[in-house]
Amino acid sequence: MYYSLSEIFAIGIGPSSSHTVGPMKAAKRFVDGLQNKISLVENIKIYLYGSLALTGIGHGTPNAVVYGLLGFEADKIDITQNYIQRINNEKSLLLGGKKNIPFDFNTNFVLEKTIFLKEHSNGMKFVALDGNNNIIAEETYFSIGGGTILRQDEFAHQEERKPLNVPYQFSSFAELKNICEHNNLSISDVVLANERALHSDDEIKAYCNKIAQIMQQNINDGVSKKGILPGVIKLRRRAPEMYENLQQRFENNVDDALYVLDWVNLWAFAVAEENASGSKIITAPTMGSAGIMPAVMRYYQRFVHKKAYYDEQADIVYLTTAAAICSLYRTNASISGAEVGCQGEVGVACSMAAAGLCAVMGGNINQIENAAEIAMEHNLGLTCDPVKGLVQIPCIERNAMAAIKAVNASRLAYRGSGEHKVSLDSIIKTMYETGLSLQSAYKETSLGGLATNVLC
Repeated sequence: MYYSLSEIFAIGIGPSSSHTVGPMKAAKRFVDGLQNKISLVENIKIYLYGSLALTGIGHGTPNAVVYGLLGFEADKIDITQNYIQRINNEKSLLLGGKKNIPFDFNTNFVLEKTIFLKEHSNGMKFVALDGNNNIIAEETYFSIGGGTILRQDEFAHQEERKPLNVPYQFSSFAELKNICEHNNLSISDVVLANERALHSDDEIKAYCNKIAQIMQQNINDGVSKKGILPGVIKLRRRAPEMYENLQQRFENNVDDALYVLDWVNLWAFAVAEENASGSKIITAPTMGSAGIMPAVMRYYQRFVHKKAYYDEQADIVYLTTAAAICSLYRTNASISGAEVGCQGEVGVACSMAAAGLCAVMGGNINQIENAAEIAMEHNLGLTCDPVKGLVQIPCIERNAMAAIKAVNASRLAYRGSGEHKVSLDSIIKTMYETGLSLQSAYKETSLGGLATNVLC
């Protein structure tokens, strides 16, 4: 099943695509659905279930839901306007930008920490009530990863997701490879051909440029902002200090064979810290893994092309190749940490970045598959166990480690013949089976792993 570029690389507010972007979309969709009934609403209840209840506070879920209730979209909201502080002070909320209702975070949100809805662990229910507490509207949604949401009635039919009207549909790498070989196309060519069925060339280029620009701006912002990240851990931003140290070593011509790796670590840290602070971020494929794709992108811009000005076309090849790989994970597995652990977020991002980098380096289709497979193979079983429910420890360092893995996986594949025993399709199947077998304590609930063994 083909997923478009805009479905894979979406713009949202950090720190979590499943816990902030998805709930924000769900809340807005619920409010939009009220239409004329909004004038009757006097109260609204939001029930968060499972992972959203257990780690939602640390992930910023309540704030994201409120943004959606106000009627905002992630790529248009100005988060500097202090909407949350205003609501806390006034104890009221302008529902859909139209109807003022009483609102208190402590009473309007209900955290159902022991209830996991059968469809997905990231469940939420919205209930709109009139002045007599009669239900005007009630809907349950699920945030299934990467900012994608499904209403409860849609969830049962998600296998029947209507295919996009594109020339090349593929549900496995074997199918994708067959399309490429029979039509003399690269993976990037296939994705661009599909996108042209949906958008004009100018729109495709503009969107790719927008995604690349936001990713690179996140790096630039992250290396310059000092201070403490939000949350009870009081984690200090490390990227600015790392950057200053690297600059000094560069100016002093320090001889270090692993100097390049330090830059990749820095760039991943910069974006991951921007995400943790609630900035505007690109899902790649999620926000918890948002630092990997930009870091590897900056790596090839700085160290692979060796030009004063890198070729913009390389960004398009990188993003489109990575998007094709992500489509396979979304079709056959999951990118939700609450469903399959962090291998579905950091692992998938690592696989995407490795494939994209190999393509930019000039790798053939077998080498690209090998790069994506190697990257995931060495993230199998990666747990999602955020300390205090925050997307900080171990998430930020995991972004850096995975960016390095992506570079190494790409180099291993590119320096090889392309021959490999393990297919990407088999590793995706293995990842999904591994994820389903993980205990819920290791799937974004903060009930196990580092979340229970690290004191902050």
